[in-house]
Amino acid sequence: MMDPVPRSKGFRYNKQRADIVTLSHDHPGHNATEMVSSEFKLVDGPGEYEISDVFITGTRTYHDNERGAVKGRNTVYVVEVEGASICHLGDVGHELTDEQQEAISSVDVLLVPVGGGPGMDAAAAAAMVNQIEPGVVIPIQYRTEIGDQELDDVDKFLQEMGASDVEPLEKLNVRRSTGDAPETSVVVLACSASGR
Repeated sequence: MMDPVPRSKGFRYNKQRADIVTLSHDHPGHNATEMVSSEFKLVDGPGEYEISDVFITGTRTYHDNERGAVKGRNTVYVVEVEGASICHLGDVGHELTDEQQEAISSVDVLLVPVGGGPGMDAAAAAAMVNQIEPGVVIPIQYRTEIGDQELDDVDKFLQEMGASDVEPLEKLNVRRSTGDAPETSVVVLACSASGR
């Protein structure tokens, strides 16, 4: 589980079982470990981790464009599991340096904040996607009917990505591609009052 969301954000879901929980930063909306019902290993900072055949690399970034002076630090995680590479950007608030980009290159799935507010707006998120070039991008942290009302909705990001006909999916199965994908595909996951 990555950056568990508290119920106070408007999402109503049962406690989740997880073996590993990553926290990009210790801000409300990203650190609700009480939503995890089982014992778990917590990863909450930069470094390299190996837990039960799951490889995790945490790369230090910042929540703002001033090296964290305004909003603090952030950790971007790349999780490698069963041959797939998944990257969660947390609330990164700046363009990646060459060194940071190298640390998170070759990702199959990228979870990117798109709603503005404390994170990136739609245009910055689209630029980040172009910088990383994942196979699949999943927008996160945007306005929904049940939470995050202060943010922009996902449509702005979809416009920036030129992805106007995206139907939300209830579930996404990910398998590592054996060939080069012609372009990044955008997947919006369905959001309901019973989950996120």
